[in-house]
Amino acid sequence: MSILKREYNKAKTDKNSGFGTNANSYGGRFVNKDGTANVEKRGMHFLHRISWYHTMINMPNWKFMFILFAFYIIINFIFAIIYHAIGIEHLDGVAATGSVLNQFGQAYFFSAQTFTTVGYGHISPTGFLTSALSAAEALIGLLSFAIATGLFFGRFSKPTAYIKFSDNALISPYGENKGLMIRLVPFKNTNFTDANAKITLAMSIEEDGEMTNKFYSLELELDHINALSLSWTLVHPITEESPFYNFTAEDFKKTHGEILVFITTFDDMFSNTVAARTSYTFNEIIYGAKFETMYEKSRDNSKTILYLDKLNKINPINFN
Repeated sequence: MSILKREYNKAKTDKNSGFGTNANSYGGRFVNKDGTANVEKRGMHFLHRISWYHTMINMPNWKFMFILFAFYIIINFIFAIIYHAIGIEHLDGVAATGSVLNQFGQAYFFSAQTFTTVGYGHISPTGFLTSALSAAEALIGLLSFAIATGLFFGRFSKPTAYIKFSDNALISPYGENKGLMIRLVPFKNTNFTDANAKITLAMSIEEDGEMTNKFYSLELELDHINALSLSWTLVHPITEESPFYNFTAEDFKKTHGEILVFITTFDDMFSNTVAARTSYTFNEIIYGAKFETMYEKSRDNSKTILYLDKLNKINPINFN
């Protein structure tokens, strides 16, 4: 450990990481693989610490559509129960001689027509309570569709960094030494310019008998490129100034650490700067491997072919 401490001391610590230094107060990783903070907030009512707008905007498409359909079915079911409780005779057009299930079904579809303000006219409300309920439902329907439309637009127009990171970081040959390498690639038909990268190393180190979180900004071979069109391999040369200097494969297994990756780039379609984040714990670092090339020229030499399925293709290497 004393050797490792000397190597750590050669590297410049990062005072602006945004994370605390008390290792005993942290559980798990700092940043999840999808870039979100690995933090669970408590001490305040659930409704006060949840932004429903952000939740609905960021959730997966299947879950968003499921919630919309579930809401539509459930609210019409509730209104159908109320219509049926008031009395089916107050819905002109519903046969009073049919079965209860058939009557409830017609009340449900009348509710759906009212909620969507379609109003086919086959069934109409009679009486004050039924008319008031249908008027209230029509208002709720208009407001609900306005909210749903706004959410659809927000999800569709939200600036997003369509960037995928390699599943693992690598320790690979770099010049006469070694380097930490992480690969990323834009995977949709977007145009990214002015891409910037920053990598921060977080490690738990024992100091004065206590475990402390230390953060180091890792110098990159290239931290800015003018255009992000192909794959980009982030390379941190492991020199004497690197906290990884003289690190072995066994050191990565025994040390608790995490590599935080931050990417910002300009998307000319959104005309906005977008960001992507991820992290790699030390057990997600492969010691002794290199990435395969992801692109090559086409057969007619007219364009460059980028193979997205090769993002995680690696070849093992034996270090001397």
